[in-house]
Amino acid sequence: MLVSDLRRYIREIPDYPKPGITFYDLTTLFRSGEAFRRVIERLAERFQKDKIEVIVGIEARGFMLAAALAYEYRVGIVPVRKPGKLPWRVTGVDYTLEYGQGRLEVHEDAVEKGQRALIVDDVLATGGTAEATGRLVERLGATVSGYAFLLELGFLSGRARLESDNVFSLITYA
Repeated sequence: MLVSDLRRYIREIPDYPKPGITFYDLTTLFRSGEAFRRVIERLAERFQKDKIEVIVGIEARGFMLAAALAYEYRVGIVPVRKPGKLPWRVTGVDYTLEYGQGRLEVHEDAVEKGQRALIVDDVLATGGTAEATGRLVERLGATVSGYAFLLELGFLSGRARLESDNVFSLITYA
Protein backbone atom coordinates (compact mmCIF):
# COMPACT_ATOMS: atom_id res chain seq x y z
CA MET A 1 0.00 0.00 0.00
CA LEU A 2 1.36 3.39 -1.02
CA VAL A 3 1.27 6.39 1.29
CA SER A 4 -0.98 8.13 -1.23
CA ASP A 5 -3.51 5.29 -0.80
CA LEU A 6 -3.87 6.10 2.90
CA ARG A 7 -5.93 9.22 2.17
CA ARG A 8 -8.89 7.07 1.18
CA TYR A 9 -9.07 5.82 4.79
CA ILE A 10 -9.52 9.35 6.19
CA ARG A 11 -13.12 10.48 6.51
CA GLU A 12 -13.66 14.20 5.92
CA ILE A 13 -16.49 15.68 7.96
CA PRO A 14 -17.54 19.17 6.82
CA ASP A 15 -18.68 21.82 9.30
CA TYR A 16 -17.36 20.01 12.37
CA PRO A 17 -16.85 21.09 15.10
CA LYS A 18 -18.27 24.33 13.70
CA PRO A 19 -19.33 25.73 10.32
CA GLY A 20 -16.48 26.25 7.87
CA ILE A 21 -14.18 23.68 9.51
CA THR A 22 -13.42 20.31 7.93
CA PHE A 23 -12.60 17.60 10.46
CA TYR A 24 -10.25 14.86 9.27
CA ASP A 25 -11.41 11.72 11.08
CA LEU A 26 -8.54 9.28 11.52
CA THR A 27 -10.57 6.62 13.33
CA THR A 28 -11.49 5.21 9.93
CA LEU A 29 -7.78 4.75 9.19
CA PHE A 30 -7.01 3.30 12.64
CA ARG A 31 -9.66 0.59 12.24
CA SER A 32 -7.89 -0.80 9.16
CA GLY A 33 -5.07 -3.10 10.25
CA GLU A 34 -3.39 -2.80 6.86
CA ALA A 35 -3.52 1.01 6.79
CA PHE A 36 -2.44 1.39 10.41
CA ARG A 37 0.49 -0.98 9.88
CA ARG A 38 1.61 1.01 6.82
CA VAL A 39 1.49 4.25 8.84
CA ILE A 40 3.66 2.79 11.59
CA GLU A 41 6.12 1.23 9.14
CA ARG A 42 6.54 4.50 7.28
CA LEU A 43 6.96 6.63 10.42
CA ALA A 44 9.44 4.11 11.84
CA GLU A 45 11.45 4.12 8.60
CA ARG A 46 11.62 7.91 8.58
CA PHE A 47 13.25 8.25 12.02
CA GLN A 48 15.25 5.02 12.01
CA LYS A 49 18.66 6.79 11.77
CA ASP A 50 17.90 9.33 14.52
CA LYS A 51 18.87 7.06 17.45
CA ILE A 52 15.57 7.63 19.23
CA GLU A 53 15.69 6.63 22.92
CA VAL A 54 12.15 7.46 24.01
CA ILE A 55 8.83 8.18 22.31
CA VAL A 56 6.70 11.02 23.71
CA GLY A 57 3.02 10.62 22.83
CA ILE A 58 0.52 13.47 23.02
CA GLU A 59 -2.98 12.80 24.37
CA ALA A 60 -5.05 11.14 23.08
CA ARG A 61 -4.76 9.74 19.55
CA GLY A 62 -1.04 10.41 19.62
CA PHE A 63 -0.84 7.61 22.19
CA MET A 64 -1.85 5.00 19.61
CA LEU A 65 0.88 6.03 17.19
CA ALA A 66 3.46 6.52 19.93
CA ALA A 67 2.86 3.10 21.47
CA ALA A 68 3.26 1.33 18.14
CA LEU A 69 6.43 3.30 17.34
CA ALA A 70 7.89 2.60 20.79
CA TYR A 71 7.28 -1.10 20.16
CA GLU A 72 9.00 -0.88 16.75
CA TYR A 73 12.03 0.92 18.21
CA ARG A 74 12.07 -1.17 21.40
CA VAL A 75 12.08 1.96 23.56
CA GLY A 76 9.82 3.36 26.24
CA ILE A 77 6.85 5.65 25.80
CA VAL A 78 6.04 8.79 27.78
CA PRO A 79 2.46 10.09 27.88
CA VAL A 80 1.90 13.85 27.80
CA ARG A 81 -1.54 14.48 29.29
CA LYS A 82 -4.10 17.10 30.08
CA PRO A 83 -4.12 18.34 33.70
CA GLY A 84 -5.17 16.03 36.49
CA LYS A 85 -4.62 12.77 34.58
CA LEU A 86 -1.21 11.72 35.92
CA PRO A 87 -0.91 10.15 39.39
CA TRP A 88 2.51 11.39 40.49
CA ARG A 89 4.49 14.65 40.64
CA VAL A 90 4.17 16.52 37.38
CA THR A 91 5.56 19.50 35.57
CA GLY A 92 3.37 21.33 33.14
CA VAL A 93 3.24 24.05 30.56
CA ASP A 94 0.46 26.42 29.60
CA TYR A 95 0.03 27.24 25.93
CA THR A 96 -2.28 28.97 23.50
CA LEU A 97 -4.70 26.97 21.39
CA GLU A 98 -6.47 28.24 18.30
CA TYR A 99 -9.61 28.53 20.44
CA GLY A 100 -8.24 29.41 23.90
CA GLN A 101 -5.75 28.23 26.49
CA GLY A 102 -4.47 24.74 27.23
CA ARG A 103 -2.16 22.97 29.62
CA LEU A 104 -0.10 19.82 29.25
CA GLU A 105 1.60 17.81 31.98
CA VAL A 106 4.17 15.05 32.26
CA HIS A 107 5.73 13.21 35.20
CA GLU A 108 8.85 14.94 36.51
CA ASP A 109 10.93 11.81 35.91
CA ALA A 110 9.44 10.92 32.51
CA VAL A 111 12.66 11.32 30.53
CA GLU A 112 16.34 11.23 31.39
CA LYS A 113 18.73 14.10 30.89
CA GLY A 114 20.27 13.95 27.43
CA GLN A 115 17.82 11.34 26.18
CA ARG A 116 16.83 11.65 22.51
CA ALA A 117 13.04 11.98 22.26
CA LEU A 118 10.68 11.71 19.31
CA ILE A 119 7.42 13.61 19.85
CA VAL A 120 4.43 11.93 18.21
CA ASP A 121 0.87 13.10 17.59
CA ASP A 122 -1.87 12.32 15.12
CA VAL A 123 -2.34 15.79 13.59
CA LEU A 124 -0.15 18.87 13.19
CA ALA A 125 -2.51 21.85 12.95
CA THR A 126 -1.37 25.19 14.39
CA GLY A 127 1.60 23.57 16.16
CA GLY A 128 0.78 24.85 19.66
CA THR A 129 0.40 21.46 21.31
CA ALA A 130 3.54 20.01 19.73
CA GLU A 131 5.54 23.14 20.56
CA ALA A 132 4.41 23.00 24.21
CA THR A 133 5.34 19.32 24.38
CA GLY A 134 8.80 20.12 23.03
CA ARG A 135 9.25 22.74 25.76
CA LEU A 136 8.26 20.18 28.41
CA VAL A 137 10.69 17.57 27.10
CA GLU A 138 13.54 20.09 27.00
CA ARG A 139 12.68 21.44 30.46
CA LEU A 140 13.25 17.92 31.79
CA GLY A 141 16.68 17.82 30.14
CA ALA A 142 16.01 15.59 27.13
CA THR A 143 16.65 16.54 23.51
CA VAL A 144 13.87 16.71 20.96
CA SER A 145 15.21 14.68 18.06
CA GLY A 146 12.14 15.21 15.91
CA TYR A 147 8.40 15.39 15.52
CA ALA A 148 6.24 12.76 13.81
CA PHE A 149 2.65 13.24 12.66
CA LEU A 150 0.25 11.12 10.67
CA LEU A 151 -1.51 14.15 9.18
CA GLU A 152 -0.56 17.79 8.72
CA LEU A 153 -2.91 20.64 7.93
CA GLY A 154 -0.32 22.62 6.00
CA PHE A 155 -2.60 25.59 5.47
CA LEU A 156 -2.40 26.30 9.23
CA SER A 157 1.43 26.64 9.15
CA GLY A 158 1.99 24.71 12.39
CA ARG A 159 5.36 23.45 11.21
CA ALA A 160 6.75 27.00 11.42
CA ARG A 161 6.21 27.02 15.22
CA LEU A 162 8.39 23.98 15.80
CA GLU A 163 12.05 24.73 16.33
CA SER A 164 13.27 21.67 14.48
CA ASP A 165 14.41 20.72 11.01
CA ASN A 166 13.27 17.17 11.74
CA VAL A 167 9.49 17.41 11.37
CA PHE A 168 7.74 14.73 9.36
CA SER A 169 4.11 14.32 8.42
CA LEU A 170 3.05 11.26 6.50
CA ILE A 171 0.07 12.98 4.83
CA THR A 172 -0.30 16.72 4.24
CA TYR A 173 -3.42 18.62 3.28
CA ALA A 174 -2.22 21.87 1.73
